[in-house]
Amino acid sequence: MSDEFEDVGPIDYLVVEFPGNRMTGEGLPLLVDLVDRGIIRILDLVFVRKDDDGSVAGMEITDFDGDGRLDLAVFEGASSGLLGQDDIDEAAKALEPGCSAGILLYENRWAAPFAAALRRGGARMVASGRIPVPALVAALDATETAD
Repeated sequence: MSDEFEDVGPIDYLVVEFPGNRMTGEGLPLLVDLVDRGIIRILDLVFVRKDDDGSVAGMEITDFDGDGRLDLAVFEGASSGLLGQDDIDEAAKALEPGCSAGILLYENRWAAPFAAALRRGGARMVASGRIPVPALVAALDATETAD
């Protein structure tokens, strides 16, 4: 492994669908806060729209909340080159027609020291994953009704 990646935290991605192309920008200050506090580092941020005919097009960074300022200007130019057109096309398959999405590739900086220590000790990641919140809630609900 290259020394330049020795201190990199785990890399994750999110594809967030906005039904009916309704982006309010409400979550953007929280995303900026995560970056400002060094918890995550944005590697790539792309917005796409899936038209009713199924075609997919990129979207410009814009004023989502109508206050006259570019809501994502802080992330303008965030492009590591890791997120390619094939990745964007694959993410778009999950979208319903008439919807838009934000595709976010980010480093979990909070985990970088831990991950680096494990790598230095010879450990390697062999699996990772996420439990979707609805699945967690359903599992907890099932546990409560079983008691």
